[in-house]
Amino acid sequence: MGLSRPPIHAFVFDLDGVITDTAEYHYLAWQRLCDEEGLSFSRADNDTLRGLSRRDSLLKILKGAAMPEERMEQLMTRKNDYYRDFLRKITPTDLLPGVGEFLRAARKKGIHLGLASASKNAKDVIENLQVSDFFEAVGDGYSVVNSKPAPDLFVWVAGRLGVPPAEVVIFEDAEAGVEAAHAAGMRVVGLGPIERLGKADILYPGLESVTVEAVLMALG
Repeated sequence: MGLSRPPIHAFVFDLDGVITDTAEYHYLAWQRLCDEEGLSFSRADNDTLRGLSRRDSLLKILKGAAMPEERMEQLMTRKNDYYRDFLRKITPTDLLPGVGEFLRAARKKGIHLGLASASKNAKDVIENLQVSDFFEAVGDGYSVVNSKPAPDLFVWVAGRLGVPPAEVVIFEDAEAGVEAAHAAGMRVVGLGPIERLGKADILYPGLESVTVEAVLMALG
């Protein structure tokens, strides 16, 4: 590929769709809110919210309709309350296939591990999943002002890990996350369909389909 790339010293993971799949909980929470408010919302609409912050999600649901800031805050709080009710049901059995094995193998290799999620509930989720001890740095919806596709969250987590962006590999399932990672100068493993993640450096169906060695060989 021409010039050699910097060595890989850190893996940083998105949460929803990579470590666990709370998309159904997000959908149910948004659906309840929209039903109560008389807003149109479908599963197809929910798919377009993948990787977006709560605010950006609400703006997309509103489809350009104007709403006072105070009212938006009320709706976002209600949606989050509904979502958090669902999160109480999460246990380690909700880890996606291959996640635990992959995290253990990466740590055994001496790779620094971080989490970068737009969710403001990320820390609660990984606590319930019992994987918080794997991560040396956790960036969430409180960590930066600009969410994905801005690179800020990934750069913030890399800084907490003490690893230069060029030595970080991101694991993402959302187009916005792939865009953010590349904007940060990081390599990206896409987990999901090529239609959504075609711009990732390499692509796998999920973490159960890849080994740490394969990632290091493909992107190193």
